[in-house]
Amino acid sequence: MKAAEPDEVLLLALLNTTPTVGGEVSDRLADPAAARAWIAEHAGDQHADEDLTLLRSTRDTLQALVHGQATPAALAPALDGVGYRPVIGETGIDWQLSAPREHALAARAAVAWDALRRTAPGRVRPCENADECTLFLIDHSKSNSARWCSMAGCGNRMKARRHYERRKNTRTTG
Repeated sequence: MKAAEPDEVLLLALLNTTPTVGGEVSDRLADPAAARAWIAEHAGDQHADEDLTLLRSTRDTLQALVHGQATPAALAPALDGVGYRPVIGETGIDWQLSAPREHALAARAAVAWDALRRTAPGRVRPCENADECTLFLIDHSKSNSARWCSMAGCGNRMKARRHYERRKNTRTTG
């Protein structure tokens, strides 16, 4: 399994800012102070001037894209003023994302989603425990078989539930 790129990690963290806690969906970016703490934790203090409204909107759009409920055109606000600039190094030319400071995180997440869409289609998806979980995963497994946001959490619960159902059905039909 390959290591995730930094912007993939950012994308997944942004997608997962609306977890289900105690049966209720919460929003880690709803409160400005909590959102600033999230930004500091996931992207560092240099992004303190990020436009929170745009970041939340981009997150909502990315979630809708993963669910197949939006089109990529909805990411246009996050990509306004975004481009790539060449950086010449010892071994050649690298391309670095250039974005307005106030929406650099939104742009990075949108570009990371698109890169995964092109290079690893279907690898960004919601957890299969959709009745109880609102988290997402990026499947880096060779077989593209990851189904849950966490094997220890949702995966364990879903496997236990299926086992219980099989045993219950065996007892009632046997």
